[in-house]
Amino acid sequence: MVRARRNKSYRLAELYDRRSRDLPFNAEVAEIEVDDPLAFEPGERIIAMRSIRSDPLGRLHSHRQIDEAQYRGGRAFQNDWERAERGPRAVDPTREYVDGTRTPEAVTESQRQAVLRLNRVERELGTDGAALVHDVLVLGLTMDQIGQRRAVRTQRWNDYFARRFRECLDRLALVYGFATETGTPRAERRR
Repeated sequence: MVRARRNKSYRLAELYDRRSRDLPFNAEVAEIEVDDPLAFEPGERIIAMRSIRSDPLGRLHSHRQIDEAQYRGGRAFQNDWERAERGPRAVDPTREYVDGTRTPEAVTESQRQAVLRLNRVERELGTDGAALVHDVLVLGLTMDQIGQRRAVRTQRWNDYFARRFRECLDRLALVYGFATETGTPRAERRR
């Protein structure tokens, strides 16, 4: 039996591989499958690279330490936080300059809804859980940094914070509708 040799350059998979091989010096990236923006058929997907360097939620998801519902719940929380945040704004050169005083911008309906959802999240997670979620998802802190901020620096505390954060992500997935509650009803769990 004689095997025919195949020319490796003829493979179609390598022919259309458009991924960049050049990465910045200390880049931390992971592959993710996304919808193809140039697709002819709906539902076509491509592999893209996402940076996980300053994204703790993306890092946990790419290492398969959290599931898709937890990931989406965390992203929904981040989206609500960004929408509800009303901090310092950049100067808008398109607005007319009057006398230096700025009239406060009206609160939009999407901001109001985001604040209501964030209030519900805080009630569901409790004060400690909401602070933990804020530290990780908004400030981007690691479990070690969270322990340092709270003056507990042992591995046992880091493991506790990681376990508690996953519990909070489970609750976020429930609050935002990415998961459904199974098992015992809530009233029985409180006893």
